[in-house]
Amino acid sequence: MARGARGGRPAGPKPLVQLAAAAVGLVFLVVGVLGFIPGVTTDYDQLQGATHHSGAKLFGVFQVSILHNSVHLLFGLLGLAMARSVAGARVYLGAGGAIYLGLWLYGFAVNKESVANFLPLNDADDWLHLGLGFGMLAFGLLLSNQVGTGGRLDRPFDRP
Repeated sequence: MARGARGGRPAGPKPLVQLAAAAVGLVFLVVGVLGFIPGVTTDYDQLQGATHHSGAKLFGVFQVSILHNSVHLLFGLLGLAMARSVAGARVYLGAGGAIYLGLWLYGFAVNKESVANFLPLNDADDWLHLGLGFGMLAFGLLLSNQVGTGGRLDRPFDRP
């Protein structure tokens, strides 16, 4: 049976959970970069570090700041790195989904004009976080239901 270049799992297509984690990571990376591009980010001159006073909005909808964009960049890089293994992809999508559901709850609990809204978040961000949370959890749980069962997480069940 042919093995990968490092002698790891057999050569062939990657499991869907890894592809999903890589795709999500790539989207976060692109969104992080777009948040620093004037025109894509409206009111770019109002982009601030870590405060709810940042008036910049990605696509004219989602309130962003330098911290917010940087978090997207780091989360995207983390996703690309963790997508290299089935276990990493599962953790990235599952934990990331839980984090985004937590951000959704935080967005509803925090006063949008208080210093506690340091990311910053607006109503559009809140609803996006809800969708991201459930979407990432669904990818992490549903795409990996046949991978790794009964053995190591990095070894599919149908291969020795």
